[in-house]
Amino acid sequence: MSDLALWAPKRFPSSMRVFSILCLLGLAVATLCADGLKDNIAADVRPVPPPGIVVPDGVKAFLEKGLEELRGDIERLAEDSKHADFLPDVEIYHKAVHGALAYDEFYKTAEFETAKKFLRQGQSRAALIEKEDPSWAHVERLLVRGYRSKIDGSVQPYGLVLPKSFSPEGAHKYRLDAWFHGRGEKLTELDFIRQRQTSEGQFAPRDTIVLHLYGRYCNANKLAGEIDLLEALSHVQEHYQIDEDRIVVRGFSMGGAACWQFAVHYADRWAAAAPGAGFSETPEFLKSFQKETLNPTWYEKKLWHLYDCTDWAVNLTHCPTVAYSGEKDIQRQAADIMATALKKEGIELVHAIGPGVGHKYHPDSKIEIERRIDAIAKQGRVTSPRRVRFVTWTLRYPKMHWVHVDGLGEHWDQARVDAEIHAEKGEIEVATKNVSALTLDLEPGQPHFEIGQSVAIWINGRRSGARVKSDGSLTLHLVEKKGQWIEANTVPSGLVKRPGLQGPIDDAFMDSFMMVEPTGQAWHPKTQHWVTSEMAHVRDHWRKQFRGTARLKRDIEITDEDIAAHNLVLWGDPSSNAVIARVADKLPIPWTSEEIRIGDASYNTTEHVPVLIYPNPLNPDKYIVLNSGFTFREYDYLNNARQVPKLPDWALIDITKPVTTRLPGGIANAGFCSERWELQ
Repeated sequence: MSDLALWAPKRFPSSMRVFSILCLLGLAVATLCADGLKDNIAADVRPVPPPGIVVPDGVKAFLEKGLEELRGDIERLAEDSKHADFLPDVEIYHKAVHGALAYDEFYKTAEFETAKKFLRQGQSRAALIEKEDPSWAHVERLLVRGYRSKIDGSVQPYGLVLPKSFSPEGAHKYRLDAWFHGRGEKLTELDFIRQRQTSEGQFAPRDTIVLHLYGRYCNANKLAGEIDLLEALSHVQEHYQIDEDRIVVRGFSMGGAACWQFAVHYADRWAAAAPGAGFSETPEFLKSFQKETLNPTWYEKKLWHLYDCTDWAVNLTHCPTVAYSGEKDIQRQAADIMATALKKEGIELVHAIGPGVGHKYHPDSKIEIERRIDAIAKQGRVTSPRRVRFVTWTLRYPKMHWVHVDGLGEHWDQARVDAEIHAEKGEIEVATKNVSALTLDLEPGQPHFEIGQSVAIWINGRRSGARVKSDGSLTLHLVEKKGQWIEANTVPSGLVKRPGLQGPIDDAFMDSFMMVEPTGQAWHPKTQHWVTSEMAHVRDHWRKQFRGTARLKRDIEITDEDIAAHNLVLWGDPSSNAVIARVADKLPIPWTSEEIRIGDASYNTTEHVPVLIYPNPLNPDKYIVLNSGFTFREYDYLNNARQVPKLPDWALIDITKPVTTRLPGGIANAGFCSERWELQ
């Protein structure tokens, strides 16, 4: 198709079966920002989500009565544990209507009828579930379901498009495409469910289940929005026959950004990725699209590595990728900058260009994209490649196929592993950079070595070895000490950064967390006032931006079960919060009624409050967080590329400085902890 500017194919590594494409040259680029230059004024920030329309008294009364009735159905179902698995499929309707009504999120008068319809649908589902008849989960082609998130216990919706060929019977496993939606500041649960019940979306391939993610609203599937995919996908796999080797990630606009992120961070999980438009990193996109002048701190620059996909480009060696941009779309920048990053790794990006169009799919481009993605998905992902090329910047993303990084030399510097199996020699050759601990883990049934075979492991030129077990698996733990790699019995433990326990502050909100409210008096009234205000802000904005209710308990109510189950977000100081008092002497920040010490520096507690993420001394497999929620704020909601962590592992807040749309006060000091959780 010549209007797509497709050249003769040149392959990724042969197992990837992905072709390259050169972009059209000399294209006009739009110069106006879609979000507007006004969104660069931090002192004048419009609310996201925006305020809604007035709900007439009669409509309000009708909906309140319907919500009360549906809540009764939900409570009745909850009394019998056998209904627990399907209960969220009813609760999503209650949440959608209740949220729109309680939080001023009706935006069109037509949504009043939508809300009434959803109340009826919720009651209908409740009746079927009570009869133990969940057949609707297999007969509705455009289907909305829900799951309960581990993060905050909230119910989150997702959409499914079941293919015409779908049958719940038999052993056939279906390909699954996960779709990430575009930006929508008015995309409440009410509107999301409406869309998913009335439209199959941009792509609905044959014999394929399409999973439409809500992503916890409008955050480009970052942080808790990222976990939304993992949890929703797990829920779908529990209820439908999914071929885990034929899962494709794809999206457009903001959803294209999400697709890039999932492709580079979890490259070994997908058969293919198909990002369209969007953004793929923060600084260059904000300069080109938002026309924003950036003045980041040194730690913000480091934290950009979390979601700057250009820094992870080599991982796409393991995820065949077909990108798309409209010829005249300013968001073409996302694929262009990824093409540059991939070229440095010897990979040419397949980049389909929609001729003559802006921020939308060209119909001919859709046909060509589908042809390529269908061909890749038919082959399925490679599950045990001979060669692994892997980059990470954080132990939040520690794995690529049979290579597991268990420790880094230093977080937020690039860590890299190039590992290759030489089956004919009975060897594995590994080269590392900025890696301190590593596991090679070839799963049972791997095709490279024979059972009982002794395999030589060469890591940075030093020889080690392992023997293939009776099930065909091979596992070897290695740690680096004084420049030498030695075998270990297990992965590193104790007070060290490790996968899932590595910071920064925002990482605590990607797993189950509970906020702990102080019941005592703080040492100083200013601290008491700041803590009360900031905790309320965090809870309010968790609901607005991540569509859940943060768990909350008073400090004197925290149990051993809470400590075992949750990351604890502790508000206050050792005087006001009993849990902080229990752990204060085990934290790396000495904190008394007079001063807070950071290294050799001293800060008075009348004007400063510490924020920190740290392994919980009461349960070192979970975090504690002091005095912070997720760290981006109102200004950052206006462009999804801004929605990245703004504070590192610790910071000292000057509470005499004003709280703004960007920060919770002045930042007197801030930094990361070392790999052994020492302040740096």
